[in-house]
Amino acid sequence: MTNQPAISIRNVTKTYAPRGKAPAKTALHGIDLDIPAGSLFALLGPNGAGKSTLINIMAGLVLKSTGSVSVWGTDIDEDPRRARASIGVVPQELNIDPFFTPHALLDLQAGLYGMPKADRKPLELLKALGLADKADSYARTLSGGMRRRLMVAKAMIHRPPILVLDEPTAGVDIDLRKQLWDYVRELNALGTTVLLTTHYLEEAEELCDRIAIITDGRLVAHDSKDALLSRLDGKELRVELTTAIESVPPKLAELGGEYLGPGKLLFRYRRSDSIVGRILAAIASEGLTVADLSTVEADLEDIFLQLTRAARAA
Repeated sequence: MTNQPAISIRNVTKTYAPRGKAPAKTALHGIDLDIPAGSLFALLGPNGAGKSTLINIMAGLVLKSTGSVSVWGTDIDEDPRRARASIGVVPQELNIDPFFTPHALLDLQAGLYGMPKADRKPLELLKALGLADKADSYARTLSGGMRRRLMVAKAMIHRPPILVLDEPTAGVDIDLRKQLWDYVRELNALGTTVLLTTHYLEEAEELCDRIAIITDGRLVAHDSKDALLSRLDGKELRVELTTAIESVPPKLAELGGEYLGPGKLLFRYRRSDSIVGRILAAIASEGLTVADLSTVEADLEDIFLQLTRAARAA
């Protein structure tokens, strides 16, 4: 398995049959995607892009129309039971039985996967997710953030090599979000492949090493995070001067300086251009002094918006 991707998707389409007056709808159009084993992988896209449909196909919850999917080396059509045992999915919806305690729920979930009693470690998992003190409380008494973490425990109790997190931090406060991500990083460091979907793009940028972007059921990007970010070469330099000038001096205008307000200038340039030194030299030659400066470069949100807008316009 070491040389194989954790998940391999080939020419997968999904078309939902017409309902009533609503026509048939194609949710996925020929998706080809490999998710490397051991990676922390982000699948991003706007609402309705097809992310959840693709995840549910991997998990065996939705039947694809065409194509093939392999999970941890197992074709989901040839051996669906084994494929499902290789993946743990944390869905967007909280589907916890309110009359079970976390300990009982995890013990039951492990039993459904055929784990022997001696191999089940529900208390270890609850402790790792900060829920040890709630092990014997009814699930209905847990807060929303605790229920979300319990969902992660439920997905991991059978120790699958792949963990899928579908919007896992929706409605979770900052402290609990950090605790959840610390645990996910720890799992990944131990070899678990993690597939994440999220609307918090800063999370994906901070956590993930590879990123795919899907929109309108089509894959529009798939690359390493660094390679994706390098697609936008634009950068900005904002300069605040000690003198409240009312216009852009000639030498600074030649370098593309824009007037933002008294004593404030903006320079847009390509990151690959070595222009900052020339700007600072031109400021000095105009007899001006810099009070403050800052640079802004493209982030994942810029890439995401550019690619999804371009796909919709095509």
